[in-house]
Amino acid sequence: MQTDIETTASKLACDPRISDYDFWRSLRNINNEIFEIANNNGPIPIEMLRWRVILRQARSKRGVA
Repeated sequence: MQTDIETTASKLACDPRISDYDFWRSLRNINNEIFEIANNNGPIPIEMLRWRVILRQARSKRGVA
């Protein structure tokens, strides 16, 4: 699974159609959804956590913290 995350993050980081703002906005939306689910004591989907890691790594690969 780690290899899949690395591969997906690298592909997204190299895609010129995705702006730094798009990464930031998507990551913020996912974090807000996770926060809302956690506040309602609901189970957080693993896929949502996986995409949060992918977006963080893609931003990092682009040089944006």
